[in-house]
Amino acid sequence: MPGLDGTERVDAVYRLSQALLHNDQLEEAVRTVEAEAARHESGPARLRLQAVQFMWEGIYAGEATSPERSETLAELARSCTGRDNSERALLILRGFDAMARGENAEEVAELCDRALVNGRLAPGLGWTDPEWGIELLMMLANAYAYTDRLDRAEALYTEALRAYESAGWSGGHLALAHAYVGFGHRRRGRLREAEKSLRESLRLAERVGRGLPLYWSATCNLVDTLLARGHVEEAWEVAEQYGFAPPYPSTIVLPDPRSVRGRLLLAVGRTKDGINELEEAEKAATARGHHNTVMVPWAVDLARALATEDPARAAQLATDVRRHAERFGTDTAIGEALRCAAALETGQRAVRLAAQAVTFLDASPCQYEHAAARIEYGIASRSTAELSRGLTLARLCGADGLVARAEEMLATGALRE
Repeated sequence: MPGLDGTERVDAVYRLSQALLHNDQLEEAVRTVEAEAARHESGPARLRLQAVQFMWEGIYAGEATSPERSETLAELARSCTGRDNSERALLILRGFDAMARGENAEEVAELCDRALVNGRLAPGLGWTDPEWGIELLMMLANAYAYTDRLDRAEALYTEALRAYESAGWSGGHLALAHAYVGFGHRRRGRLREAEKSLRESLRLAERVGRGLPLYWSATCNLVDTLLARGHVEEAWEVAEQYGFAPPYPSTIVLPDPRSVRGRLLLAVGRTKDGINELEEAEKAATARGHHNTVMVPWAVDLARALATEDPARAAQLATDVRRHAERFGTDTAIGEALRCAAALETGQRAVRLAAQAVTFLDASPCQYEHAAARIEYGIASRSTAELSRGLTLARLCGADGLVARAEEMLATGALRE
């Protein structure tokens, strides 16, 4: 880059790497930043480039991640106090990495909190500021979302949307902001609102270009939301229309697209294909060390799918899910693990596990999962009261499939009061 030096050169390298990322050339983006970092001595420029490299590697889905990377990132972040934006970036990256790996959720949230200034984004680290860009801040918001800090996550998603609308940005940034506003609604259990936001995101993403990472975020989240609503045929139509199938993008997408597609295939009756897809999700997650059972939920669906065909493996998967969920420690993760375990049991053991799942998910901000747990507990315990509570929640969520299931069970008259 003739004529560029100092801060201008570092800015240019960052912008180039970001453009490569958005064009689904993430491996080249990583190499570009790595080569530039090697030119610098220790100091602010090198620290910024190291942080950018960790950021791109953290969302690169194309290769295995070594434990040494996480250890190095943890070591760098350990000495960070958040005194400047490079240190704040490293704290966010460490928090996101720890979240994806399923480390303690309280520690993840603490890392993210240290990256803020009086609970807000630092000057120079805003949604339209050029120094770091949207990816870092979405990692921050998503780390909060998966640690059950949905109030903070949704505030960040909404702030992003307002910032881009106010600035008149109408391309990829706005599409991604709508996608994550929809993701926030989905996590909260507001499924109708989620679908509306995600359809708007997909409309905007279509204008930017199919196959790009932001396009996958909109499509994957819309399919996931339609499945939660119980609109299986519509979810399949969206997947077919918008190419929600392998090959997957070079960046990670939240939630995990292999897990979502596996669930979709199971829902439409393609059980063998669904199991194969979930097993591919297992391989990819294992290679990257991603053990967050809510972010990458392949094991829950695979355990249920294998319950009859291979009960021993299903039971082992359920045990692993619970172990990882308890390590992570959120009400959502533990509640979902207990739901999975209950689905593999019968009799009073199933009832006890379902009751425990309700207790945890009642404390979770994720109301769709709470509604599902209530309905499953009502069916297992043959309780009209519990089933009715679940039905009320499902209606509020817009979960039409859960509503139909609960109404069908209540109509049989075979439950006790």
